[in-house]
Amino acid sequence: MLNNKITGSSILVTGGAGFIGSYLVEKLLKHSPEKIIIIDNLIRGSIENMENFIGNPAVEFIEADVNDAALLEKCISESDYVYHMAALRINACAADPVNAFDTMVKTTFNVAEFSRKYKIKKVIYSSSASVYGLAQNFPTPETDNPYDNQTFYGAAKMFGEQLFRSYKHMYGLDYVAFRYFNVYGPRMDTDGKYTEVMIKWLDCINENKNPVIHGDGSTTMDFVYVEDVALANVAALLSDVTDEAFNIGNKRETSLKELLEIMLRINDSKLKPVFVESNTVNPVSRRLAENKKAYELLKFIPEITLEEGLKKLSKWYFEKIKTAVK
Repeated sequence: MLNNKITGSSILVTGGAGFIGSYLVEKLLKHSPEKIIIIDNLIRGSIENMENFIGNPAVEFIEADVNDAALLEKCISESDYVYHMAALRINACAADPVNAFDTMVKTTFNVAEFSRKYKIKKVIYSSSASVYGLAQNFPTPETDNPYDNQTFYGAAKMFGEQLFRSYKHMYGLDYVAFRYFNVYGPRMDTDGKYTEVMIKWLDCINENKNPVIHGDGSTTMDFVYVEDVALANVAALLSDVTDEAFNIGNKRETSLKELLEIMLRINDSKLKPVFVESNTVNPVSRRLAENKKAYELLKFIPEITLEEGLKKLSKWYFEKIKTAVK
């Protein structure tokens, strides 16, 4: 194996027991790091997500809250690189802004400050396409402004991006930020605002009940498979790119109606959608990432098609249901 930045290094992953974080840890381990430290309070993450590596001697798992500043400082002081992935869900931020401030804003500041203090070589920050709100352009480039964001979550993510940018210019702290679009796949949250629809539909297919679409099904998303997202994170650490934010999507716009059609088809289901009136107004009715910058600077190309990814998700979820029944 060619020697690279990961080999022999120590890496902190906040939220490493989570959906994306656990896949990232698996990918990092293939590059022989000396140590991966995970801080996760298991509110969104799980031991189950880590089953492929929890016994690995290179992995140190600490079940704790990322808001514990003393612990965070200790872990950063022992690291060469930091992935800051820990976050609350978008709806959890809306439900409890005080907790959201501590987790999403204050802790991100602590990550930047401790990373500066202990001369971390690079921070990879998980941001979100939520920063755009309803974007001005489709496909959406990274230059679109964030002023249509209406969520605390999006505001906090944008603060993080701007914070790391300022620390790069004030202190030379290298970083890359990723604006994830609609990430899906095995281990995904089963109650996120946008992702839960996939899980609800899989439940319908499992129970042979007609799936429900709220509204006319024209809302679109850009679904990107979780392993592609993890590979983008590895590429960011291996590359010399710094002071950049990247969209991570699939550059394929899929309506809810089309998504359901694909899910039914790949699961050989003859169920028909039931359209009901939407109970909420969705301020973001459309998502489509421009991926050109990630390709040009990181050589990132999403490899898993939506059909392929949904097959993997379905297989995982039906197996999970079967195991739970036993």
